[in-house]
Amino acid sequence: MKIYITGSSGFVGSNFLSENVDFNFVRYQRGTQPEIGDVNAVLHLAGKAHDTKSTVDDQEYYYVNTEFTKEVFDSFLNSDAKTFIFLSSVKAAGNYPEILTEEIEANPTTVYGKSKLFAENYILSKSLPENKRVYILRPTMIHGPGNKGNLNLLYKVVSKGFPWPLGSFENLRSFCSISNLNFVFRELIYRDDIKSGIYNVCDDRPISTIELIEIISDVLAVRTRIWKLPKVLIAYLANVGDILQLPLNSERLEKLTESAVVSNLKLVEALGKQLPTDSREGITRTIKTFINND
Repeated sequence: MKIYITGSSGFVGSNFLSENVDFNFVRYQRGTQPEIGDVNAVLHLAGKAHDTKSTVDDQEYYYVNTEFTKEVFDSFLNSDAKTFIFLSSVKAAGNYPEILTEEIEANPTTVYGKSKLFAENYILSKSLPENKRVYILRPTMIHGPGNKGNLNLLYKVVSKGFPWPLGSFENLRSFCSISNLNFVFRELIYRDDIKSGIYNVCDDRPISTIELIEIISDVLAVRTRIWKLPKVLIAYLANVGDILQLPLNSERLEKLTESAVVSNLKLVEALGKQLPTDSREGITRTIKTFINND
């Protein structure tokens, strides 16, 4: 199986390459025009990730996430490849009530989300030859070996023996294990019976921040320490963090405490099978990689 891949050096790309040595990969070379020739499938993973520090110019999102995607997709249409997989994001959908499904009208609120949605719309606007298939994947927060972000922050808090001060906040979030995402990639690459379209990708069950801390504590074999400080006090400290550029700021507080539940039912039904990695099992695997990297 010959695969043309962009973003091969990124978090998702490097994990997919390491787990799929049986594939023959043609890697996109940064700074060149994408030229997709005689391959079976295109895995378009390259993109400008969401910048929580707000240091990235808006136009860079549109250039990398939108315009570059257009170039790759146009090359795919003119190639022999049968399958095109675009790694978008749930951020392309924007804010949503209770549970996100693919049927909810997209209304992204961030430049990152808008740049991904513009790319999606371009792909969907093109007539697709009968022998080609296109999949737009919207994963939730992806975790696995090499993961960096809020999950890593939680690990550091627990591993250093600090109590978790946000116990007053109740939430549920959907996560996406890199092993489940890799499984979906392989299914879409090998099979020709899955309908083109937009698919949410996430683990089978959402997990609360409190449960995440319990999982981390279990892996580290330490006592779970959770403080239920007043929400008003936490909000004040986050505002101070905005001014002083501290680790806890308003945006990070929202990410750590908000609920964001996503449905993967459409994907599971299309595959005809459950994703292989259980939510808790996937988080446990990721936490163990943090220990090995300490």
